[in-house]
Amino acid sequence: MPRKTTIVLLLACLSASVHAQTTALRKTIDSIVTHSKAHIGVSALLLETGDTLSYRGNDHYPMQSVYKFPISFAILHQVDLGKYKPDQKITITSDDIMPLGHSPIREAHPHGGVDMTIREISRYNIQESDGTACDVLLRLLGGTKKTNAYIRSLGVTGINIATTEKEQQQDDTTQYHNWATPIAITQLYKVFLRNNVLSKQSYDILWKDLAESHPGAKRIKGLLPPGTVVAHKTGTSGTHNGFTAATNDSGIIILPNGKHLILTIFVSDSKGSEAEREGWIAQISKAVYDHFK
Repeated sequence: MPRKTTIVLLLACLSASVHAQTTALRKTIDSIVTHSKAHIGVSALLLETGDTLSYRGNDHYPMQSVYKFPISFAILHQVDLGKYKPDQKITITSDDIMPLGHSPIREAHPHGGVDMTIREISRYNIQESDGTACDVLLRLLGGTKKTNAYIRSLGVTGINIATTEKEQQQDDTTQYHNWATPIAITQLYKVFLRNNVLSKQSYDILWKDLAESHPGAKRIKGLLPPGTVVAHKTGTSGTHNGFTAATNDSGIIILPNGKHLILTIFVSDSKGSEAEREGWIAQISKAVYDHFK
């Protein structure tokens, strides 16, 4: 058999094998989604090869605290522009304190009146998913519209930053105005990793915070091999009458070969328990990890 023909046949066999594996992965995800009866979206990108997977990846989902990643991204860009310094102290006033929701800053300083550096506030925003920290950063950025405009200037259009944490706490339905597509969140992580938008100092600050983020140990990380590095940001809504609007996780997985797998999984409008919702994310994450590793 001529060498050229052999190569063509080998490439055809390889293509068929990859297609079969992708089909199997989609069937696995479809089975989980069918069982869950929730609105689930998935977007995956293997950075070094450009290989992608999307399952309802262009649908809109409430971000909840996933939006704290683009907010910290935006404030660190302002640091790079010289508007702020990472160790510049900002006074957190009583008006900044979130009356409801998760806020370790409020627990430590219920009446405000505390000075924190930009670096510290961003750490609280990402690592602790602190609502007070999030709204302080939005204030420094000039509000949601300016923050949203910056993210769109990066070429990422499927993210809509429209509400503060306080606004979401006052009216739970506003979270649906604060939406993103899974593909857009994955795209923003790609910009973070590849486009050199942030200085090395700012990049390192945000990477460290994402890699040391505390919430969501049972989500993307849940079924992955122990010690797997996952730099990520979760998002979770409240549960009302057994209905949960958002259980999310998104971030970067370092594969055993050192490659970067960006993965976004949104679970919306679910009647499942917390354990079930996190379990669906973990199962999808493991299936995607096994496919791309």
